Amino acid sequence: MNVLFIITIISLFISLFLVFFLLTAKTKHKLSNALFAVFLIIIAIDISEPLFNKVVYFPSNLGMFRSTFAFLQIPVFYLYVLSVCYSDFKLKPQYLFHLIPFLIANIVLLPNFYLVDAASKIDFIETRQNRIELKFNHIVIHLQIIIYMIAIFLLLRKSKKLYLENYAGTHISSYHWLFQFTVVLCVLYLIALLKNIFKFSDYPSVSEGIKLGLVLFQVLMVCWYLFKALNNPDLFRNIDSNLKLVVDIVSEEKNNEQPVLTEEKYNEDILKLKKYMAEEKPFLDPSLTIQDVSNSIEIPTRELSVLINHQLGQHFYDFINSYRIHYAMNILKDETKTKVTILEILYEVGFNSKSSFHTAFKKHTGNTPTAFRKGL
Repeated sequence: MNVLFIITIISLFISLFLVFFLLTAKTKHKLSNALFAVFLIIIAIDISEPLFNKVVYFPSNLGMFRSTFAFLQIPVFYLYVLSVCYSDFKLKPQYLFHLIPFLIANIVLLPNFYLVDAASKIDFIETRQNRIELKFNHIVIHLQIIIYMIAIFLLLRKSKKLYLENYAGTHISSYHWLFQFTVVLCVLYLIALLKNIFKFSDYPSVSEGIKLGLVLFQVLMVCWYLFKALNNPDLFRNIDSNLKLVVDIVSEEKNNEQPVLTEEKYNEDILKLKKYMAEEKPFLDPSLTIQDVSNSIEIPTRELSVLINHQLGQHFYDFINSYRIHYAMNILKDETKTKVTILEILYEVGFNSKSSFHTAFKKHTGNTPTAFRKGL
């Protein structure tokens, strides 16, 4: 228990330090930072049980209320993911429905805990393994976690597709990182599920051992996020939530019995697009979007999106990167530029990340930039 207490103190300190960093960092994503700060505060409240028990020695309404804050963790994280995926995200009154499981959990506890005397509260805690209220709340919270995790992964999948279809920046790695963080969070909740199974079994001591590992896991997770936040203060490039996936646009056109593009218009737009790409080289802009190209060649964004992502069979992201890689290959082949470094080339052609350049180059050529240069 002393080890658990010490780890809890360390975890709380790191969490609160990150909360301070998120709330004071100068960034345009203030709402996202605030939501993740709230998420960390809720986690801090949840893991503060050993510290709380040092102050309050008997069952109390405040102590039980503190434990129900676990119902707010995953809904707040879901809102956080929404905020980092969509640039026009705003908190709306309808998001209050995410409070429903939290309210139900507390209402269930009213008759036999919140509204009874101290002796009854003590009896409730001593017989907690047989209390239907606690079993009900544990079932609800695990169902809640499953539903929200599915929703989060579907949201990330859709957001990544929208990004690939409409943007050519190098911030796609941010979605990969958020996906990884969500997977780690899933593992955390699975460990918590295992802990709760033992809590209501004949081996409650095993639950206490898992609790220690759980708190340590949370410390590592928070440290990981802190490392990412400090090294990447502007992790995410948000997208517009009004954007539609090309597959949905094509489906709408078919339902309206209207052709997406006539053959003649298709060929005309392809020539215009290729001429623009060859002459103006817009791909050199690392933050290029499909809207930028649409405005320049006067083709509606909707039609241009279908043209590239559906007719050409490429995501806008890959379409632009193919031009960047081709331009980089020409530089690598130029004998007068043998002293130009790979880092200088990747910045010149529109990338701003070494890892994204190497990934795209290998995808399009089958070689790394260095191997390609040496093979000439």
